Amino acid sequence: MELSDIESDLTSVLYTEEQIHAKIAEVARQVEVDYEGRDPLLVGVLKGAVMVMADFSRELKMSAAMDWMAVSSYGSGTKSSGVVRILKDLDTDLHGRDVIIVEDIIDSGLTLSWLLDNLRTRGAASVEIFALLRKPEAAKVQVDVKYVGFEIPNDFVVGYGLDFDERYRNLRGVGVLAPHVYS
Repeated sequence: MELSDIESDLTSVLYTEEQIHAKIAEVARQVEVDYEGRDPLLVGVLKGAVMVMADFSRELKMSAAMDWMAVSSYGSGTKSSGVVRILKDLDTDLHGRDVIIVEDIIDSGLTLSWLLDNLRTRGAASVEIFALLRKPEAAKVQVDVKYVGFEIPNDFVVGYGLDFDERYRNLRGVGVLAPHVYS
């Protein structure tokens, strides 16, 4: 779905598909340098990170295994609840592995902070984060993120994996959702 297909549902476009792909390529080049000679495990956080994970993994010019984890702190609202539930756990043993968590967005940081602690207790050699988007103004806890695509305002955004009630994930870009859609 193109950004122009839902113009009336957006107040603004933050990033086009081309801008997102360019940023993912930039991050991939840095990861290749940082992980040269290593075989990192990419852990995608479902469902939002599907688009980012697919494009990021294909952009990498090195071997990188993938696994998926589903955690939730949202429900059907627009704000993080702060209560984390594991909906799908990893299939991979993390002991001794270099892990890169791939996220669509960091909002409050509560879910990601919990996830970092959880994965570190599983014996990973290292755990780093790549988030396509981060909302610095929304942070409730400080999370050290090694790779950030874009810092964005504290607005409700959709597209490129980000949803509102399971809608807009397939949008080819990221836009600010108009309040009339979720009010």
